[in-house]
Amino acid sequence: MKKTLFALAALSLISASAQAQSNVTIYGVVDAGVTYTSKVGPNNNSRLSVDSGDLSTSRIGFKGVEDLGGGLKAVFQLESGFNVDDGSLSVANTLFDRKAVVGLTGAFGIVTIGRQTDFLEDIGSKYTSAQTFGGNGIKGGHFNNLDRVAGKRTNNSIRYDSIIHGGFTGSLYYGFGEVAGQTSAGQSFGIGGNYANGPFGIGLAYFQTKLASGASTAKAGDSNLKTFTLGSSYQLGQAKLYGAWSQVKQPLATSVATVGLVNITSATKANIFDVGVDYAFSPKVHLLGSVIYDRADISRQTVGSTKVSTTQLNLGVDYFLSKRTDVYGFYSKQRANGVYNPGVINAAYSNAPADDSNQSVLRVGIRHKF
Repeated sequence: MKKTLFALAALSLISASAQAQSNVTIYGVVDAGVTYTSKVGPNNNSRLSVDSGDLSTSRIGFKGVEDLGGGLKAVFQLESGFNVDDGSLSVANTLFDRKAVVGLTGAFGIVTIGRQTDFLEDIGSKYTSAQTFGGNGIKGGHFNNLDRVAGKRTNNSIRYDSIIHGGFTGSLYYGFGEVAGQTSAGQSFGIGGNYANGPFGIGLAYFQTKLASGASTAKAGDSNLKTFTLGSSYQLGQAKLYGAWSQVKQPLATSVATVGLVNITSATKANIFDVGVDYAFSPKVHLLGSVIYDRADISRQTVGSTKVSTTQLNLGVDYFLSKRTDVYGFYSKQRANGVYNPGVINAAYSNAPADDSNQSVLRVGIRHKF
């Protein structure tokens, strides 16, 4: 009897210890390189720079999980982006700009609350050039990332992701506008899903936002962005072939009064097509190539191009020194037709020509993950 009681007590202690188990992981990416850009600024001068995060945004993160028992776990994740070249935060005055969430996970899936991306980033990381050439190297070609495939965060949001059922996973997303007396002001929501089976994958996601405050031509709660992306990939031997179509609508975009060139993001609608290949020449060497075509409609009050476009060609090689460290060399060329060239690197127009001139960019860098 005493042995039985002792065994039960021991099992109880083990169970309590297991339920209280938790762990915290520190992780990150440090990515830096040298970049040559052919035409930048008002005089279209060439530029040589040391850049951070041209392939993967440099970051440091903390994530943890606590077993609550019964298959339920508490989770959190805090992630901060930084610039290797000068040590500054990626977003000034925002410590955890990339992610700050807490939530629960279990047989139902996972629910997280805080600052986070929506499912369009998941689609982009699987089926667009963001996966091979980095989000910072394709934003300009993707309508200044208004299609959100390179990742865009929403504050005050809640996200649900299902577990995988027969290769399918789904996601729901809601951003609170937090405007007293008007729930729809500043509101955002999204939905997405992905199916993966062997070498084949396909996914779709949609996202919509509304104005937080009124403007001269619109009122708070009016939809100001509607976007979706449909993407797919297929592993054909050593080559991963991928492609995606994004459409972005800006219902509140007004007619442009300016004659001549304007930013492509002035458009009322844009369709972005992104196709590419990741060829594993060997386990250590990947040969990369892609083309991004952005076609947009400009509404004008005066004369000027109404059907405008940009085309970006990307070529590169990624050499893995280990599982955690790789060196890369990328060449990109972007051509604009009827609009200002938005530039290749980082957010559109941050390092762009002063007109519709072609821009060439050569990036050589090293990335380490920890």
